[in-house]
Amino acid sequence: MNESLWLATAYPREAYPVVDGDLTCEVLVIGGGLSGLANAYFLAQQGKDVILLEKNTILHGATGNSTGKLTAQHDLVYADLIEQFDVESAKTYFNANENAIQFARSIADANEIQNAHSVLFSQSAEGTDLLLREKKAYEAIGIPFTLGGKAADLPFETSKTLRLENESQIHPVRFGQKLAQLAQKAGARIFELAQVAALDTDRHFVKLSSSKEIRYRQLIICSHYPIEALEGMQILKLDVERSYIAAAKTTTPFDHQYIAVDNPKRSIRTTTIDGQSYLLLSAESHPAGADKDTQIHYDRITDDLKTTLQHSDVVYKWSAQDPSTPDLVPYAGAISTASPDVYISTGYRKWGLSNSLASAQIISDAIVGRHNPASNLYSPGRTDFGALFSRALLLTGRTVKEFAGGHITRTDSPICTHMGCRTRWNKGDNTWDCPCHGSRFRADGSVLEGPATEPLNLN
Repeated sequence: MNESLWLATAYPREAYPVVDGDLTCEVLVIGGGLSGLANAYFLAQQGKDVILLEKNTILHGATGNSTGKLTAQHDLVYADLIEQFDVESAKTYFNANENAIQFARSIADANEIQNAHSVLFSQSAEGTDLLLREKKAYEAIGIPFTLGGKAADLPFETSKTLRLENESQIHPVRFGQKLAQLAQKAGARIFELAQVAALDTDRHFVKLSSSKEIRYRQLIICSHYPIEALEGMQILKLDVERSYIAAAKTTTPFDHQYIAVDNPKRSIRTTTIDGQSYLLLSAESHPAGADKDTQIHYDRITDDLKTTLQHSDVVYKWSAQDPSTPDLVPYAGAISTASPDVYISTGYRKWGLSNSLASAQIISDAIVGRHNPASNLYSPGRTDFGALFSRALLLTGRTVKEFAGGHITRTDSPICTHMGCRTRWNKGDNTWDCPCHGSRFRADGSVLEGPATEPLNLN
């Protein structure tokens, strides 16, 4: 399996303990990525008795396979947010993510965070129109920006640039490791290899695959794709997309991190780790589990690094899987009025580094009874039913299609333990991928990413 740059250059670490007996706590956090660790840290800092459970190893999921951009410039988002909501809501989104960046800067050191200007660029007349539309949104919200000409760092033709200065980029795993240490120092208990097998929100306990039980008062679900069995879960409200990243050694680091607003769609940045600089290219996306031969995407992105960006020393390749909500804003808060002690954090739409920190602040503020100006915007209950119903029909239609087609055309593929769809073998990552809701399994059948919680039957 390909390996991400971040996981390959993480700090040396010792494993966190496994759960060896029944436990109780005030707040139970499920998921050991940046979102879960931030919740654990914020709440432990407020004196809450917190337990965090990670089914595998912390930071080895979405966080460890991200691009490492920590910015409030989330592609073309603000014009759409104004159209979907209003100017104040778009401003709230911007402020929540900027506050997340300031928090990261307050705890990270130079090995974990670097300053970088964030830049959107166009390559066509249509792309420039989109860029100018986003500029007008910046003006309405009050976001400081610089509108410029060609992107000087990039060795191909560009038209216009929209720059947001003094943003950040992080080493997401090293930063997450720092956050885990701070959470533990504040009193949070972190456990690895803690697979949740059953969840009872009425009686406030979870049962692990090891049969150990943990009782709680409040529950925060930060697993990358939420546990399906929970009543009221947003299971048909999240679409999942997979994208690909490659890193090559470079001697010319940038001060900027770039995203194309038009085709060819590319995300480009550099990073320097322990004295070595790397150029990162992210591109090539598709619905999770939809492509049989994913090696093609790795080959294309590698070729693009070599030919377009003129960097041939490709040393790392990896992919990321990102769920999104129907209206661009993540879900962070109590899952419903019927379950006020169950909180969810998901749907970051490829911008999980800043949004996970912002979401953790929203949830932790709710639990300690403190007002957060972004809580209504991020609330899981905010979304218009019509939009949800349309998305549910889309995803249900895909599920039904894949269920029927999969059982006819892929009779030798193992059945996903989530909802019974046939999986596809992913040649590029050596995984079994489910095209229905994005579950992924290792070659031995064990769960790599949910919503599935049980391993494949490979017999």
